[in-house]
Order: sequence, then structure tokens, then C-alpha cells
Amino acid sequence: MFGQTTLGASSVSSSASRVFRYEVVGLTQNQETDKNKFDIRRSGSIFITVPYKRMNEEMRRITRLGGKIVKIEALTVAE
Repeated sequence: MFGQTTLGASSVSSSASRVFRYEVVGLTQNQETDKNKFDIRRSGSIFITVPYKRMNEEMRRITRLGGKIVKIEALTVAE
């Protein structure tokens, strides 16, 4: 599913095991999102789960798509 990440508990460094969930509003369908195989809802929030090392990349992508991040929360990885 889009936006979900799975990490194993085996030999993973502490920064690689950190996962964050973005709550995003305002994503609309545009030329960039037309490349996806699914439509973007115009209303409500969507949640995107991102590993620590991809946080900046994902923030830029959300901004480029016209979205606004309203909340970022750290998720714990079960071992």
C-alpha cells in the first residue's frame, strides 16, 4: 500500500529503524500526481509513513504536489 514501510528488527542501525508518519492535507490531482496509478482525494487527510533517511525527500515531494504537512509523529518499530 502507498506510504507504508516495513522494517525488520535484524541488524538495523538506530537511524535506519526510525520511522515517521506525516499527516498531509491539501493534496490535489495535478500533472505530477497524474503519473500515479491512483487518484488523490481532494478532501481530508492522508497519512504517509516514511523512514528517517527519506524525510527531506518526502517533504519536498509533498510540497511539490501542493500538500501541507500538519503533523509529524514518530512511530515505534516492534522488535
